Amino acid sequence: MKRPLKPRIEKPRLVWKWSARLQAWEPYHRVTWTEGSRRRQKAILLKWEGDAQTLDALYWQCEAGRHERQKPEVKHTWGDLITAWRSDPRIQGRLSAGTKKSYSRDMEEILIKNANKAVRNTGKQNLRSIHAKMAGKPRKADKRLQVISLLWNYAKDKLDWPIGDNPTKGIDHYGKQREFEPWPDWMIGKLSEAPDTVRTAAELILGTGQRPNAAISMEHRRFSGDWMEVLDEKGGEYFETYCPKDLRDYLSSRELKGKHVLAKNLTEPLGYDAVEKSFRRWRNNLGGTAKPYVLHGLRKLAIIRLAEAGCTDAEIQAVTNQSPEMVAYYRKKASRKALSKAAQHRRT
Repeated sequence: MKRPLKPRIEKPRLVWKWSARLQAWEPYHRVTWTEGSRRRQKAILLKWEGDAQTLDALYWQCEAGRHERQKPEVKHTWGDLITAWRSDPRIQGRLSAGTKKSYSRDMEEILIKNANKAVRNTGKQNLRSIHAKMAGKPRKADKRLQVISLLWNYAKDKLDWPIGDNPTKGIDHYGKQREFEPWPDWMIGKLSEAPDTVRTAAELILGTGQRPNAAISMEHRRFSGDWMEVLDEKGGEYFETYCPKDLRDYLSSRELKGKHVLAKNLTEPLGYDAVEKSFRRWRNNLGGTAKPYVLHGLRKLAIIRLAEAGCTDAEIQAVTNQSPEMVAYYRKKASRKALSKAAQHRRT
């Protein structure tokens, strides 16, 4: 078969090459230069599909340096960073399923618009603007900054990326909007009538002093005699602490249904969402006075009970791993209760 004539379109740096595969002439934008004594060239295929106007547009894109193939490769993107963080066994092995799920929600939203953008191009003003736009949901806004900061520090300190200082520093958070109220005695008394899922979650949180996510996902192997290993979710590390007798007695009365205390099946824990949904149904049946109380309030109650028992701040931290500031805050509540009780007794 005779080769057709080459198209009669001529421009500087436009060259035509015969494609044996397509049996057609293909246009290329070719640039040549010399490096030292070596001649180099770069040719970009212009996918014109036989249309002269399309060819003209692609040609002028190349001339202006705006063709897709001329864009510099973007390194150290948010997509690269999140992929690295998610695949790092040093990170993933330390975090609970609940914590990873919580971080993942923010990371997915970051990826929607920024997957192919360089991390180092994220500026403080841009983050301030994003944070301000989310002011209607202050906890979510602060969480977004927290996740960005976490990823930035990981990229800089663990991956050695040249991305500069963390731009989240100096941006004021909206802060905690309300404190989690410790449960009242009457609500604790109702636990004996609660569904097994709610009762067990409450016993784990109150007995271990952990955050709900960490307590709910505990494995049986973390309990050994008088001792237990609990997870510091923020630090991602387990530490050993004494297991109170009430919790030991309660766990020994339950049938083992899997490797986790609250088991979904033989190998997986019941998820936090399932436990929280069951808790809300139970709480709603208790009436309006129970509405302000959430699972996290049990951890605060654990601090108060330890303080009322005469524990020092250091002893309370050894059990709950709470910050000194948080221990001091809830100790005040315990002290106020104890003082008011003593004062009222003096009246009689």
